Amino acid sequence: MTEVVIAGIGQTPVGEHMEVSLRTLAARAIQAARADAGGLRPQAMYIGNFLASVLSGQSNLGALFTSNSGLEGIEGVTVEAAGASGAAAFRMAYLAVLSGFVDTAIVVGAEKCTDVTSQDLETAMMQSVEYDYEVSGGLTLTAQAALLTQRYMHEYDLPQDGLAEFSLLAHANAVHNPNAMYRRAISPAVYQRAGMVSTPLNMFDVAPYADGAAAVILTRPGLLPKGAARRPVRVVGSSLITDSLALHDRHDLLAFRAAELSVERACRQTGILPGDVDFFELFDAFTIYALLSLEAAGFARHGEGWKLGRNGKLALDGELPISVMGGLKGRGRPVGATGVYQIVEAVQQLRGQAGENQIPGARRALVQALGGAASTAVTHVLSV
Repeated sequence: MTEVVIAGIGQTPVGEHMEVSLRTLAARAIQAARADAGGLRPQAMYIGNFLASVLSGQSNLGALFTSNSGLEGIEGVTVEAAGASGAAAFRMAYLAVLSGFVDTAIVVGAEKCTDVTSQDLETAMMQSVEYDYEVSGGLTLTAQAALLTQRYMHEYDLPQDGLAEFSLLAHANAVHNPNAMYRRAISPAVYQRAGMVSTPLNMFDVAPYADGAAAVILTRPGLLPKGAARRPVRVVGSSLITDSLALHDRHDLLAFRAAELSVERACRQTGILPGDVDFFELFDAFTIYALLSLEAAGFARHGEGWKLGRNGKLALDGELPISVMGGLKGRGRPVGATGVYQIVEAVQQLRGQAGENQIPGARRALVQALGGAASTAVTHVLSV
């Protein structure tokens, strides 16, 4: 089988970039990735974006981004899968190179969220939720996560402080990430005093929306520039699975079935079990997602995902490090670009370029992004 490797990565800081346009953010990430890849020129660009047509008034990003970054004339298309858009775009690029139809492809995740009011942003984000039965009744993505948390508390007797460790860990890991939105650790007391966003989720249980762009260049080993000093990171597993958009159509509200199948199939492709990875980049848009993702991946039994947050098991020096550069909570959540940021951060770890957050000897990563409440789940296994 053709081997696909990551030749270059690039990213912009995550935050409020009101003075920078969407096209400029994307161009900066593209230029950084191409420089990191020794100047490789891609034949195709796959763009992960969810909200540009609504918040920025701009569609047809393939034409915009290619022409604005000096790549006129190549294939360019946008891939949309809500919060998993960037991860889905990465999968499309991977399949294009794997198939042999494209020698080199670039993935760009880009999103601008902070140019509009919070009400307009939340309205736009509601596109992640089923409209006829959920949105029309006033449900938001945050409220949906809160309802899942309440159900989890009811089913499994989750203690009042059962969610805290996930937020504390994410913020602690973001301290040494120069591209993170919030580079400050929080204490348990600060977490407990935080205001409620949607009961029982407080402000530290909800990842902040942000602007940002990240890019990844994929190619085959034989096409890497000569003299490349870094060890290439291989993409050895990839899977995209969907589940029902409406929660009421699911057999079990607290089972992220698409996330489970996506991990299972991605790991099967490379002949490993989830427990064989050195760290897990999960999609902690809401704390409850972290718990349910850990359970779906098989790292904990149903109702016991929160226990992994205790005793340092998920810390950088623990048994299963997660959110190693701050996750969505600490780094910030540039919505459709999130999945590409996750890949970039995983590559940094596997290259040994994660600085103070480096996991010694990390050789294999499990990376997962979710669209909606795991209505779409995209999982990749990376290895060196």
